[in-house]
Amino acid sequence: MAEVLRVALVAGEASGDILGAGLMQALKVQHPNVEFIGVGGPRMQAEGLVSDFPMERLAVMGLVEVLGRLPELLSRRRRLIASLIERKPDVFIGIDAPDFTLGVELKLRKAGIRTVHYVSPSVWAWRQKRVLKIREACDLMLTLFPFEAQFYEAHQVPVCFVGHPLADAIPLQADRAAARELLGLPGDAPVVALLPGSRGGEVARLGSLFLDAAERLRRLRPGVRFVLPCASPERRQQIEQMLVSRDLPLTLLDGRSHDALAACDAVLIASGTATLEALLYKRPMVVAYRVAPMTFSILKRLVKSPYISLPNLLAQRLLVPELIQDAATPEALAQTVSPLLVDGEVQTEGFDAIHRTLRRDASERAATAVLDLLGRR
Repeated sequence: MAEVLRVALVAGEASGDILGAGLMQALKVQHPNVEFIGVGGPRMQAEGLVSDFPMERLAVMGLVEVLGRLPELLSRRRRLIASLIERKPDVFIGIDAPDFTLGVELKLRKAGIRTVHYVSPSVWAWRQKRVLKIREACDLMLTLFPFEAQFYEAHQVPVCFVGHPLADAIPLQADRAAARELLGLPGDAPVVALLPGSRGGEVARLGSLFLDAAERLRRLRPGVRFVLPCASPERRQQIEQMLVSRDLPLTLLDGRSHDALAACDAVLIASGTATLEALLYKRPMVVAYRVAPMTFSILKRLVKSPYISLPNLLAQRLLVPELIQDAATPEALAQTVSPLLVDGEVQTEGFDAIHRTLRRDASERAATAVLDLLGRR
């Protein structure tokens, strides 16, 4: 029997937990005698990870917001590094959360542990000098998107474009009628999905804004219905408080964002991984985002990319509208979503080609790349 392969992984939020669980499944198939340590959420725990502390403690959004939690984050990182050096995994895989995981990778690599970073930070968009730290911190970068791999190749960082697991999981054509039946939504009414983000800070900034926009959209399109998937019980509680004294034809879901996307005609959505999911479901969208004013003024100076949403970055042109910070008013959001209920195909016609490019059996490719790095296949 092959000797035990000890794999340490750290994921910092829900999207990383999904990627981590897929990678763990694929590693178990390719190398059955494997054990997992580190930090992850419910999906990674279901695959056999015993998490050192709750993943939720790493999910922080925005530069200013991080400052309040910095002492805790630094202390957790110090303890995690010490514990991993003691336990000597064969490889450490940092999944996204670069401000936390790259520091861990750097220290572990110096201690002789192989390191992999899964999901590229947005180095091509801002703080491009970070690529020097990445080159020092990791033996291998696994990217979800082709334009990222090109960037790393140009900077001599060992890289493997694995594609995106969501492109594998989501069908090329989603059945809208079946999804509506599943959610108890009428087949003939226009349905808009509201996705204000998965983190507490995002929902605090965007939740009421999206609900205000929904109220205005209802005046423009009287028969419209809304569906809002809540990423966790905590997010549901947050949204329910915002709904007090509102009268909206809104269905709240526990998770099930994919059902919501399959069922809807258009999406009002926070910038992030969910925009990719909306693209893969071929649903027209309006992307909105707000952060703390100070965070925004810092980012404005730093960001090199003209776009913030994945559909636009992948298309390398303005495919979906982005309403950022002060431009994201309830009225503007409603006015921008409204026409998508009639002629959304204009926006979505390029989505299928992007889906096919990203569909590459990502978890299997990632697992193969990790085992090749270790010479364990």
